[in-house]
Amino acid sequence: MASKRVRLAQRRKAVGYSQAKLAEVLGVERTTVVRWESAETEPQPWTRPKLARALKVTAEELQDLLHDIVIVQAEQSERMSYVLQHPSSVDLVAVAYLHERIRQLDESYDKSPSTALLGPAGHVHGQVGYLCEHAIGRVKKALFEVQAESATFMGQLLWDVSQRRDHEGPVGYFDEAVQAAKQVRDPSVESYAILRKAYVALYGEKDPVKGLELADEAAAIAKLCSPSLTGLSLLHVAEGYAMTGALNDCETALKKAEAQFDRVDGDDVAADYYTVNEFNRLAGSCYLFLDLPDRAEPILRSTVLALSAKKKSQTIALGNLTLSLIRQRKLDEAAATMHRTIDAVELTRGGGGLNLAFAAGRELREWRGEGWVQDINDRLLALMAAI
Repeated sequence: MASKRVRLAQRRKAVGYSQAKLAEVLGVERTTVVRWESAETEPQPWTRPKLARALKVTAEELQDLLHDIVIVQAEQSERMSYVLQHPSSVDLVAVAYLHERIRQLDESYDKSPSTALLGPAGHVHGQVGYLCEHAIGRVKKALFEVQAESATFMGQLLWDVSQRRDHEGPVGYFDEAVQAAKQVRDPSVESYAILRKAYVALYGEKDPVKGLELADEAAAIAKLCSPSLTGLSLLHVAEGYAMTGALNDCETALKKAEAQFDRVDGDDVAADYYTVNEFNRLAGSCYLFLDLPDRAEPILRSTVLALSAKKKSQTIALGNLTLSLIRQRKLDEAAATMHRTIDAVELTRGGGGLNLAFAAGRELREWRGEGWVQDINDRLLALMAAI
């Protein structure tokens, strides 16, 4: 199984060294540098301080570059079969393969039903846990990093598949993720797992006070590493306040979240994942909870357009937009948007969008004698039967 330390090679090029020149500066053979970058070997401890100085990075940053191994060709299954049969042989290359599998599955989240992802994700998560029991040193640390991410993903998938009815199972995975993240002192993964627990409290247990407290805890941890993740956590603090009808506290939290998003830069570890679209989607949700659908509607309309690449998030925005239209009695628009919501749920099977579709259906009872409402109810019944 071929592999590369792509970021290590990129850093070497960024400071202007060829492999031969770096080898000359360090007093080693060029083939030694080649083996470092192909992940065949690691620099000896006495070489690392000099290598860090040459690359103009700290010792910790160098360690991150050495741990970041990318699998570049096949034979992965054969290698993993061997490692699973001989778990004491697990190395950073095998860990990199597992990490890449979780990344691939996570990238499929907005394109595939959670039911299709749960089995493969559970398989990888089981392998990570098994190998973690046998690993030592840096390999064990790297496995904890993968375990934290895979446990968070498993909790997310399980909650989706249960249609947000199973609270205990997903929270168990999120707690596992928190403990693994603490082992490697990764505040971003720790805070995100806690934030996922807040989602269960807010939308599953319907306990806004508990959800608010968990989201606030996530925000406090995220401040150590990521303005964007801090902002996302504060958005759910705002939503917790909105659920209790506390308009002023909600808008204060929204302003704090907006201020965090304004601080996001290229160094933010979560910058690619939590954007202004998340702000708008959750701000719209807040105004719905506060029974201000006229304020929610324009925010949600723009959000639906902006989230075209994130289908499950877009489905939630569509469901909320439908509710805002129904509550303003804009029935023609509500009907059209409701059909779009059902279309999206049929595609994604996302638990959040599914719940909102049925919530919107319940709010149409006043017009249940109308033909267009009967058409919607028929689609909802078909959707229910297909689940």
